[in-house]
Amino acid sequence: MEKKIMAINLKKTVEKDINNIKGLRLGVANAGIKDGTSDLLVISLPVNSSVAGVFTQNQFCAAPVLISQDHLAKEDNIRALIINSGCANAGMGQQGMDDAKTVCKSLAKHLDINEKQVLPFSTGLIMSKLPVEKINKAIPNALNDLNENNWLEAAESIMTTDTIPKAYSKIINLKGIDVTITGISKGSGMIYPNMATMLAFLAVDINIPNDLLKELISEVCEKSFNCISVDGDTSTNDSFILMGIPSDKGFILKKNTEDYQKIKSGIFDVASFLAQSIIRDGEGATKFLTISVTKALSHKEAKMIGMAIANSPLVKTAFFASDANLGRVLSAIGNSQTNNLDLNKIDIYINEILFAKAGAISNSFDEIKITSEMKKDEVNLHISLGRGTEEATIWTTDLSHKYIEINSEYRT
Repeated sequence: MEKKIMAINLKKTVEKDINNIKGLRLGVANAGIKDGTSDLLVISLPVNSSVAGVFTQNQFCAAPVLISQDHLAKEDNIRALIINSGCANAGMGQQGMDDAKTVCKSLAKHLDINEKQVLPFSTGLIMSKLPVEKINKAIPNALNDLNENNWLEAAESIMTTDTIPKAYSKIINLKGIDVTITGISKGSGMIYPNMATMLAFLAVDINIPNDLLKELISEVCEKSFNCISVDGDTSTNDSFILMGIPSDKGFILKKNTEDYQKIKSGIFDVASFLAQSIIRDGEGATKFLTISVTKALSHKEAKMIGMAIANSPLVKTAFFASDANLGRVLSAIGNSQTNNLDLNKIDIYINEILFAKAGAISNSFDEIKITSEMKKDEVNLHISLGRGTEEATIWTTDLSHKYIEINSEYRT
């Protein structure tokens, strides 16, 4: 299947840009689910690591999502993650549950741990049986490949319609101690909270109590992975995992401290980069759109309006065509189910050029100038509601012929 050549202004990460997490090892293998490329990833965690997760809210969620949620609820010492691409193991009923459990048991046996200490993840075609025998046969190869340096290989192994592996790393300093945050993600289509056809795995090399880790991941996810949309569809398999890896730094994170805020900010930076990378690699995308909604009564209100615009096919196709038919933006705002909007206070800008003032076309509207801005591959759409102090930022794509081609040919 032909895909677009390159993600929008997203360079492939190189090894020198990735900082490893001591004690966390990653191994990849080809299980034969996809032809000729790695499609199986095992992540091995040291004893006493802390792990938290946020998952899809699609009620038809996949078997590995249900099992990972169950294992996280019952086990405080997660020791391994196993991820396959090429098959979502969703829509398979009890067979899917049994298959995911079998894979967990197989990996647990090799690592001499309890099966509930394993979290399974899958991505790929829905209503397709998990090739358990192939995966079990490939597990030893993935274990033989375990290495702290395998982040980029890991990012490649979880790709489906992605055109580029997504990885990012950052070091922050806490009282003279360097703390590393590194993560990978995948996703290109069916991207819409909560969350997306998206897998993301982030790790930080300090001790973080489980309860605090759960708060961190919830706060970070709300303004990163839950602020992206390619096509308004919510996947069955979305998973965002945050791991605190014990180290010899003698540092334990505590709530309501300056260090906590620095760690949260650092994790957000990594998560935000990976979330935006998914949008930049959106299926068939030709433009990266940033939608900023300001002067709202609440973050929830601002986000609701931003998502209504991001998910409007009419808005997205207008941006694809660079067509200044921007009444579609006003229509999307009106369809956002936001109560009691004062239309006379709403101003809208494209790349800082005003095109709607007080809810109507601006007197300075210049279609040639607006069209020129819409032709750029990065466009900022700013909506000022004029009624509060809260704001939200949403990242999305246009909607092209290529998106239809990719998804109409997904199985062929």
